[in-house]
Amino acid sequence: MAEYKKPTNEAEFAANFSPKKPLMSDTEAYYESSRCLYCYDAPCITACPTGIDIPLFIRQINSDNKDGAAKTIYETNWMGHACGNVCPTEELCEGACVYNHSDVKPIEIGRLQAHATDKVIRSKKKLFRTGKDTGKKVAVIGAGPAGISAACELRMLGHAVDIFEAKAKPSGLCVYGVAPYKLTNEEALDEIAYLQDQFGFTVQYNKPINGRADFEKLEKGYDAIFIGIGLGATSSLGIPGEDKQGVIGALEFVEELRMKHHKTTVGKKVIVLGGGNTAMDAASESCRMGAESVTIAYRRGPEEMGAYPFEFDLAKKSGAKALFNVTPVEVMGDKEVTGVKFIRNKAAYGKIEAIPGSEFVEACDMVLLGTGQGKQVELLEQISGVKLEHKSRILDDRGRLVVNEQYQTNNPKYFAAGDAVNGGVEVVNAAAEAKKAAHGIDQYLKN
Repeated sequence: MAEYKKPTNEAEFAANFSPKKPLMSDTEAYYESSRCLYCYDAPCITACPTGIDIPLFIRQINSDNKDGAAKTIYETNWMGHACGNVCPTEELCEGACVYNHSDVKPIEIGRLQAHATDKVIRSKKKLFRTGKDTGKKVAVIGAGPAGISAACELRMLGHAVDIFEAKAKPSGLCVYGVAPYKLTNEEALDEIAYLQDQFGFTVQYNKPINGRADFEKLEKGYDAIFIGIGLGATSSLGIPGEDKQGVIGALEFVEELRMKHHKTTVGKKVIVLGGGNTAMDAASESCRMGAESVTIAYRRGPEEMGAYPFEFDLAKKSGAKALFNVTPVEVMGDKEVTGVKFIRNKAAYGKIEAIPGSEFVEACDMVLLGTGQGKQVELLEQISGVKLEHKSRILDDRGRLVVNEQYQTNNPKYFAAGDAVNGGVEVVNAAAEAKKAAHGIDQYLKN
């Protein structure tokens, strides 16, 4: 029996997708910040990819200096509120908290960070002044975490910034790909609006950069170009029946859920193929949308899943079950999916070997592919003067952009960070890389 009833309106949807990390009240934030030991070596700072001075902003919260706390966060991480909610803090800052060594609950750093940043977003407090105008213009492709972070930092350095976004809304996966119980659309969009008001960068929506002609136009109109595009569509498995009705990418499912909420169609019996964080989100969301059964199927053992353990635990607590050491070989059904045929396997010398005669069919009416995303190679190949031949190519063997320490590509006018460079990690990584790329652009423009 399903753990959740299918939501039929916004109120029921909100109840099923209640925040994983609820916003703290002032009292909660005061008492939680009082627990911090303000460690002299602060392992939490080291564990944060952006290096936020965590003890400082916690002390500022405790002394009722919310504006100061928010400034401490934002001057290091321009996606401060989003990261406070969506960061895998259990693996990063909170995972490094010294309380873990004493069997004491670590400081809830993520919730404190979200608390402080929410205060200034709501008050629209002006915390920063942009740098003196340099007369230089930078085009940013993509209004996701990397693009927004680069834009903020470039404005601090005095450069004009225009962002070109293919979709109708900003924030990339924060709006289109993050589970609603981590971050709501309103929270993500409010943060971007706050940053845009702070820094004055422009965003042109529904303005995709599609090919060589678009790149050449940007090259003529701008002094430098930053590529902050995300990954492409969900990768296919290459098995028979993937084109049947009811088979969709897990990320595409999450995006539809973010946009349509309770109006999203979900099967009664859902199978999620994959062992990454997106697969876990899709499984948790299917449960919360009232699916009668949700099964995560992964070709290796639980210890080899790419998902964080806490994400898998959340999926199980939501009602999902798991099948391990099974490989999908065919999606069953005529026009619509009726099940997935699997074969059991075993690991031998690090490789997967199918067990002959172990095939079985798991019935379902919906299959979500949590099989990773492809890179936008065809688009990136359109950059003027760039080829994919050995030694002169701009992309590596896995379709990622190759950059130097300043996040500059082989074409000196182009810089990049985020998913296009790291292959898809966390929002906080994109924010950290984009800030470094902005300084690389600044040096390039000065020289």
